[in-house]
Order: sequence, then C-alpha cells, then structure tokens
Amino acid sequence: MLSPLPLVSAPPVAPTMPLPAPGSQVIWAYQSRFQQAAQAIANGIFDTLDDDLAPDVLLMGIPVAEPDQQNEDVLAAVCLEPADCGLDFAHFGRVLARGQEFQLREPWGAYFDREQVMSEEMIRRKQHSIGLRLAVQEVLDKVDSADKKRQSFAGIPIQIGDFYVLTVLRLSRKVLRTHPALTPNRYYTDGRLLASSLGLAAVLRFHEECVKSLTEPEPGSGMLLRHRETDELLRAAGKLLMDTPAQALGISPATAKLFATYNTISSLRYEGAEGVGKMYLAKRRHPNLEEVFALTCPTPLTDYRAVRKLLEMTTSDVSLLADGENVYALGRPIGHYDPSREDLFVINFVTHYAWEFQHDGKVLMRTTYGNPSLPRARLNRSQFRKDLRRTFDLTAPEKVERLWDVVLEASRQKHGTLVVVTTEALAEADRLKLQCTLIEPVPLTPLITRLVTSIDGAVLVDPESYCYSIGVILDGKASGRGTSTRGARYNSAIRYVESSPYPCMAIVVSEDGMVDVITKESLAEEE
Repeated sequence: MLSPLPLVSAPPVAPTMPLPAPGSQVIWAYQSRFQQAAQAIANGIFDTLDDDLAPDVLLMGIPVAEPDQQNEDVLAAVCLEPADCGLDFAHFGRVLARGQEFQLREPWGAYFDREQVMSEEMIRRKQHSIGLRLAVQEVLDKVDSADKKRQSFAGIPIQIGDFYVLTVLRLSRKVLRTHPALTPNRYYTDGRLLASSLGLAAVLRFHEECVKSLTEPEPGSGMLLRHRETDELLRAAGKLLMDTPAQALGISPATAKLFATYNTISSLRYEGAEGVGKMYLAKRRHPNLEEVFALTCPTPLTDYRAVRKLLEMTTSDVSLLADGENVYALGRPIGHYDPSREDLFVINFVTHYAWEFQHDGKVLMRTTYGNPSLPRARLNRSQFRKDLRRTFDLTAPEKVERLWDVVLEASRQKHGTLVVVTTEALAEADRLKLQCTLIEPVPLTPLITRLVTSIDGAVLVDPESYCYSIGVILDGKASGRGTSTRGARYNSAIRYVESSPYPCMAIVVSEDGMVDVITKESLAEEE
C-alpha cells in the first residue's frame, strides 16, 4: 500500500483571529471566518446562476493519522465548520485507506501528460490528493443518494497541522438536474476534472479559489481580505466550460481560449451591423456536416475581424464550420447526430456581444457582454397569472388573457423592451410627461404592442391593457438591489418597482430574448 504523503503543508498560524464557535474542532484560528467567507462567495456565484440552487458550504477535517479503533481519542473525521452540519462522519472512517486504494487502481496514465515534466514526488503527491478527494466524494455520493435532496462536491484536501482540510459544497440536487450538461467524469491531460456544465464549472472554480486561500502562509486569510468578485469568478467558470469542447476536438484548451475568442467575435460589428449567425465546432469531415464551399486558406479563429466578416455570409440554414482553431468552410448539418459522441457543438451568435454554447439542441451557456449565465425559460404562463393575482388581485380570465397577449408579443421584440403594468398608469404618464411620449389611451393589441415596443423606453399600461405613454424613462430610488451583470433596462425596472407607491409589475425583455417579471413580491422573496 502506498504511504500517504503530505499534500500541501501550511505553517502554524498565531491565533490572532477569534476562535471557532464552541463545539467545533479547532485546527487553526481562521477556520470559522474562512467558512463564512467561502459561504458568502458561494452565495454570490450560485444565486446569480440560479437562485434555487441553495448553496451550502462546510469545512471538513480528516486526521492525517490512520483511525485507531483501540483509541477513541483518534477521530475518523470531523466537521470543522459549521459544527452542526448534519453529516454523519462515521461514514468517513475509511477514507484514508480508500484513498490509497484509488492510488493503486486509478489509470493514472489518463490523468498525466507523459511529456509533462514532474518529479516522482510531485506525481505521488498529486495521486494521493486526487485519491483522497475521490474517496471523500464516494462517501458523499452514497449519503446524497439516500438523502436525494442535496448533491455534494468535495474539494482538494490541503494539510493544515495534523488534518487534511477540504471544503464541501452542497447544492440542490433537483435544480442541478434541470440544467443541461455533457457527459460527466472527463479529465484534462493533467488530471483535473473537465466541466460538463456551467454549474459544474462554477463548482470547480469555487473549489480552486478555496484551495488557493488554504495554501497561503496563513491559511484562509486571503479570502477574507481580497476575495474575487462574483462576475470575475463566473467568467472564469465560463472559460472552464469552453475547455471541454476544445478537449473533445483534440486541441489544447490553453491555446484555444474559446471563451475569450467568442466574446471578442460577438463584440464586433461589420459595417455597423451586429453579428448574428451560427458556427459549428467539429473536426473536418464530420459525418453530420456537409460543406457548401471550403476556404482554400482556413481563417484562424483569432483573426476576429475576418471571422466576423465571414459570419455575414451565414443564413438560417448555412453556418460557419470550424475545428476549434480555424474556420475551414461554410456548410450545414446533415443526417442524425448521435449526441453520445459529443464531438459536434454549436456557437450561436444571438445579437451584439451575446452568444450561446449549444450541444444537441440544448443551450449549456449563454454569454452576454462577457458574463456567462444559464439559459432560462422565456415566459411561464402559470407564474404570470399568479403574479397578476398577487399584485393586482386580477383573476378575470379575459383581462388576464389580454395582458398575456401583450406580454407575449413584447417578448418577441428583437432588441428588447420594457413593459410596466401599474394601477396608476394614467397618473404616472402625467407625472413623467417630460420624459416620455404621451398617447391617447388605447387598448393594446398584438399589432399595437409590436409598434409601441419598437422604440427605447418603457411602455406604461394599466391592468385593463390600456396604454397611456411610450418611450418612458423610468425613475426610482437606487437601493443597491440591482446587479452589474444586467443592463440599464433591468436595473431601472427594479428601481421603479421598488420605489412605486402603487401596485405595479415590470416585464423586462432582454436583447438575448430572456424575460424577467419583476414585482414587489418577487423582490421581497429575494431578500
């Protein structure tokens, strides 16, 4: 059996910070604050991706010494923070021995690049680290399969004192399964796990941030003083996800830099026009792609302006064909693609600075102005009815249907729009008359909705579907509730709804086609 080697040893830390709460196993002074900081970072990341993921972070400690059944003072594993995490740590009694079994049986040739220069000791340390993480993950999977509510992800163990310390992130199992994903358990050539979804990419990025902090001279202190912003971590997660198609196409993810490449291409205009069209990512002569015509000299993806120019030739059924490094032809899909191959991907350029990463007709990631997000449903009819009932006590079927038709037509607006429904639409139109265009009150039909939502600004409507003003510049008191990842339209809608003394609802249609229904109740639920 391979003897365990220390992973990363951190020097002892003087207890300058407050000690952990009573009941916690004390390993180092920063552990309680570190767990709180890690929880705050997880909340920022996963609430932004999907506010139903409900992230929960705990800190686990595994003694370096093998458990001694004759000595009750030697613990198999302990929960460091929080002390009442709810896990039965009797399940973790054999994780060290199990980790060594993984060391013996894992096909390490698939983990490490033979050309990579690494000493034997470095390789063994990595093997021990990966083996122990796999052992912990195995136990967590068994616990989760019985609980069925949570899905847990183990981080990389770091030795601090006489313990291996690792973060465990738990997310809602049901919500995770609603997110589109590729086949799990694929690896880089250096043994790191590839991301099969944006959610998993965010998990990996979160654990990387925790490992960086735990390996500092004062473990965990860096996360308290200089943690990275949510937007920055999500962009890093987007980069990780785009490594997966690069690896599938046999190119170096580090060289390809697909995430940055598509952000740049989508940001460019051609003779003032925004880029719209598709690009298929696959090796040349893929059985499910037909070339309409080929380029004699393939255009590198990094020649951004040339690729943007080629995008102008695409149509609804003819797209660019690229192998991850070059655009080599224009073509179209043929036959029936077997999704289990996972070697044919689609980049859909939706509008200016917005693109989607797709596989087998499913959107795995949508990126707008460089910020990745999960795809969301455009409109939920049932939820819209509930919002009308809660906000306006509106239940009359004919009135609900008229408003639904208005919102549905507005959601089709190519450049996005904003519709505000308020009981005082007439009074608000008069109050804001210097920053809008007043019109004679008119009941909105699909045709009129299409016309009045084609210009900038909000459309003021009452619950009877009568419109009183268009092109409205909304006001409202800033409360700090908005988000920098969304545009001015979304944030102004939040300010207006939150400040309004009247019952009101804002329907925000983004340029990428997503729809947000904002009410006072929905804002209160986010608190």
